[in-house]
Amino acid sequence: MIAVPQHDPVHALVPHTLEEPILGAQTGPIAGLSFMAKDLFAIEGHKTGNGNPESYAAATPAARTAPVIGELLGAGASLTGITICDEFFYSVLGTNAHYGQPVNPRAGRYVTGGSSCGSAAATAAQMCDFALGSDTGGSIRVPASFCGLYGLRPSHGRIDMTGVTPMAPSFDTVGILAQDAALFRMVGQTLLQGDNRNVPIERLILATDIVSYCEASVDQLVWDTLEALSPALPEVEHANIAGEDIVAWRTAFATIQGFEIQSTLLPFVKEHNVELGPGIKERFEIAAGVTPEAAEDARTLRRVVTAHLKSILQPGTAIVLPTTPTQPPERDIPDGASFVEYRTVTLQNTCLAGLAGLPQVSVPVGEAAGCPAGLSFIGWEGGDESLLDLAVGLSDLLKSD
Repeated sequence: MIAVPQHDPVHALVPHTLEEPILGAQTGPIAGLSFMAKDLFAIEGHKTGNGNPESYAAATPAARTAPVIGELLGAGASLTGITICDEFFYSVLGTNAHYGQPVNPRAGRYVTGGSSCGSAAATAAQMCDFALGSDTGGSIRVPASFCGLYGLRPSHGRIDMTGVTPMAPSFDTVGILAQDAALFRMVGQTLLQGDNRNVPIERLILATDIVSYCEASVDQLVWDTLEALSPALPEVEHANIAGEDIVAWRTAFATIQGFEIQSTLLPFVKEHNVELGPGIKERFEIAAGVTPEAAEDARTLRRVVTAHLKSILQPGTAIVLPTTPTQPPERDIPDGASFVEYRTVTLQNTCLAGLAGLPQVSVPVGEAAGCPAGLSFIGWEGGDESLLDLAVGLSDLLKSD
């Protein structure tokens, strides 16, 4: 029988989580399974908090449920909880100054990664079968890597964002987290809409320039994993994808994100004089200072980057890179100045798919320095199903390794 959790061992749930489950259809491809959702999805009769208690207090109950939640309910899964996220989604760390910090079930001394931190913690702790989050700058992929999960950031626009709080709409996506590869693919197939360009992956390019920025333990894991998975992969080519331009690419992403936040989250924060947690406060201040001229320059570069990546990523070709360049930071250190470098190097790994609107999956491949780590594959626009198939194809090899 599907029920809401009576115990939250990893502090994954918001105080305003569901009191009763929202039951899915009795039949369907994922009937009988449970899922949880990040605190940014509209659920009929419930308020959305966006990781901030003042936002929750000011909200009104939703008149209708976000279609993405409805699709899962219609396919048979039941919603059993609302999960903590980083405040207003503006972090890839996995902390919240107001609601507390979810525990990483796979590496208790370390953060889960964010901002879909509660969704990752709940899934890794088997509180649910899978979970929904969002990914703007890495908020699915980073916690997937740090918590040893499969994570999907879809092609931009292929999963309906209606009823999902916007952050930076030209980057925002709904994402999926799961422990089991086959279920991961099933949930993706349930939610993906629009142009499906599903062809086998026959060319794989290792982004050696991105790997060069990684910690030694992550670097070694990449090479060991690719060797172990070689029977299931095309011969891996080595190439620089961005070179030294990655710094400008990362900056362009952050600039556009900040400028779009001026129209989405910042008005509420300013109007209500919201008391923001450390790190989040400073990021909002930076976002408020982005000028239209700087944003336009960044968008010009984005068009160049998009054209470059799409010229490489023709159907059948994927780029492989470590999902995150470092092991997770230790928990119980407040967000802020201590994590500037972590955020900077992490965004260099995650900005590629976001800038070009391309799909990316993170596959759990082992440990780096004793912590879970993921290997990512970026595909072509509409190649989401091919990446999901790849994740399933690799899962048996990874289990036997």
